Amino acid sequence: MVNKVLAILNRSNPAQQLYYCFAAITLLAIFIGIAGEWYFLAGIPAFLILIYISIVDFRKVFYLLLACIPLSMEYYLPNGFGTDLPTEPLMVGLMLIALLYGANRLNSLNVQFLRHPITLLLLLHLSWIYTTTITSELLFVSVKFSLAKTWYIVVFYFLAGHLIKTEKDIRTVFWLILIPLVLTVAVILVRHSSYGFAFQSVNAVLFPFQRNHVNYAATLTLFFPWMWLARSWYRPYSLKWWVIVGSTAIILVAIYLTFTRAAYVALLLSAIAFLVFHFRLIKLVLGGALLAAVLGIGMMINNNTYLEYAPNYDRTITHESFDNLIEATYKMEDISTMERVYRWVAGFNMSSDNPIMGFGPGNFVNFYKSYTVTSFQTYVSDNVDQSGIHSYFLMTLVEQGIVGLLLFFALSFYVLIRGERIYHQTKNPDRKRLVMIMLLCTIVIDAFLLINDMIETDKVGSFFFMCMAILVNLDLANQKVGPQT
Repeated sequence: MVNKVLAILNRSNPAQQLYYCFAAITLLAIFIGIAGEWYFLAGIPAFLILIYISIVDFRKVFYLLLACIPLSMEYYLPNGFGTDLPTEPLMVGLMLIALLYGANRLNSLNVQFLRHPITLLLLLHLSWIYTTTITSELLFVSVKFSLAKTWYIVVFYFLAGHLIKTEKDIRTVFWLILIPLVLTVAVILVRHSSYGFAFQSVNAVLFPFQRNHVNYAATLTLFFPWMWLARSWYRPYSLKWWVIVGSTAIILVAIYLTFTRAAYVALLLSAIAFLVFHFRLIKLVLGGALLAAVLGIGMMINNNTYLEYAPNYDRTITHESFDNLIEATYKMEDISTMERVYRWVAGFNMSSDNPIMGFGPGNFVNFYKSYTVTSFQTYVSDNVDQSGIHSYFLMTLVEQGIVGLLLFFALSFYVLIRGERIYHQTKNPDRKRLVMIMLLCTIVIDAFLLINDMIETDKVGSFFFMCMAILVNLDLANQKVGPQT
């Protein structure tokens, strides 16, 4: 029997041989999987197909990754490991492919992209993360953080910069994300309707697509500028135009039903930011915001004034009504708000203890308890979920020191400042709208980062770096053919 099989293979051409081998592996994987109840073995054929496609045309794998972003789910492994499936394994694979591809084509790499100031600032930011990883209080935790940061940047900045260059590419990205995103939103809204769209049931209907209502709201809100401005790509009242308009309405309703204050504020800020960029006011706005933050923090620190805002432990609770939540927010009685303050106070205490190098990437959760002030404690301060500080900027200060914070500020501010310049240099209306999409998406993410730490999540971090890469390519396109075209 074996000899007959070998004889058939010898008479076959290479393509047929490959087909027969794949068929044999598929049957064997299914048989062993069923016999041994190792059902994961059924995924081997799909894995082999993915490897083949990666070798032949890794652009398709990158597109698969983008389409999976709205559909991905968190999966927790033993020993505290967690991952996003299927996106994170795809990221790791694409990072390896990108590094091999770049190493084999050093002479043909886009030097202008690599030398762009945004790229250089991003590399400085990443280099400092590596530096503080070496000096970390818990090296293993920081190494995990640094590796994750690396594949996010390699895939969604450098690889995206290589693959997403034209308006056609950006439209492809838009549709790849829009379709699965709207499908997941539809599923969530149908589930939520069975609860009467109640505020307290939001988190219960999100599994497996989203961790919580804040992540869900951030995903929808950051993509809203893409949808709002994408209408102009198509003739009014055409099929695609109607699909975008209908999807925009659905997403807007879904944003409202997340009952997330940060989403409402971020959406309003994006509308204001449109005018800010249009009238060249971004430097003034950023300077004013930074000055206000410094003065506010200084006032709170002076004579320990912040202690006057300590919450009433018995009255700081979770609210079952959104109206009550809004009222509790300005009364400083909402548990999620005051738990943030509890951790922020600990974060500032930590930063004063290790101001230059910080505690190491990913280490806030492992050290903050001894730096807390008990008068700010809430019912959820035991932090069973091991969640972070809920402010990416403050997290950077705590984990990477003042140098890390300054580098992240420089990167974030420069992207907006340079983006405004790109916008006004661009005279082509279609390209100009693309610049504005990337800027408004970045503004939404920055707004969320003030009171959340989300860049290390696939549904937010992917857009954060991808928008930067597209902005750089749009800038280079202006320089290549001239901004007047």
